[in-house]
Amino acid sequence: MTLLAAQGLSKAYGHVQALSEADFDVDAGEVVALIGDNGAGKSTLVRLLSGIETPDAGTILFEDNLVHLNSPTSARALGIETVFQDLALAPHLSPVQNMYLGREIMRPGLLGMFGFMDTKAMRAGSRTAFDNLGATVRDLSGPVGSMSGGQKQGVAVARAAAWASKVIFLDEPTAALGVVQTRNVLDLIRRVRDEGIGVVFISHSMPHVMEVSDRIQVLRRGQRVATFATARTSMEELVGAMTGATEPENGAGVSS
Repeated sequence: MTLLAAQGLSKAYGHVQALSEADFDVDAGEVVALIGDNGAGKSTLVRLLSGIETPDAGTILFEDNLVHLNSPTSARALGIETVFQDLALAPHLSPVQNMYLGREIMRPGLLGMFGFMDTKAMRAGSRTAFDNLGATVRDLSGPVGSMSGGQKQGVAVARAAAWASKVIFLDEPTAALGVVQTRNVLDLIRRVRDEGIGVVFISHSMPHVMEVSDRIQVLRRGQRVATFATARTSMEELVGAMTGATEPENGAGVSS
């Protein structure tokens, strides 16, 4: 079942046309890799489908229903979570506070009415999420601003994976990670997919794309120019589609 689809999305910033009638779709329980050269429109498409920005034209469908994602909150309400390249973490807050920012657990009963947070429950939930990812987040109380790039990445990925119930966007999630943490993220992507969640994986690493994706959609100059079944394509074919050196041929597993 198609969970999230974009039809004819366009977005301009002044005289720069970032997206021009771009299409996109992701199904439940699959990993779709979104690839393209720098400036192809990948990050713009993610921002539109995450509610960060609104398109100039085009439609967004969620489970075949027309939706208007006018804020990140509206996307999250549908079960859509995103890890952006800048991670979108509050540097002065702890990993636990970042994990539950806007989703704080309140104590039940009378105390809950007066704004007392259940820090014990949030700490336990955070530790479980980080352990599931294999993230090396040792200090749960210190500010994330003092953490390494890999630890920050782990917090952001674990947070998105913990809250996503329908679709998760991962924009270069392994960029700041070492070999072991990268392997943990790729394994997490498979586990999330196997839970029936649609995973959108944006990466410049072709080996990682080939390893974890089920389908690959190629953006070039603000448009989706091809969709490939990963099992029936090659890196050479993908690079050719990205650069425009070769045009995809009509055939099994390929649509333009």
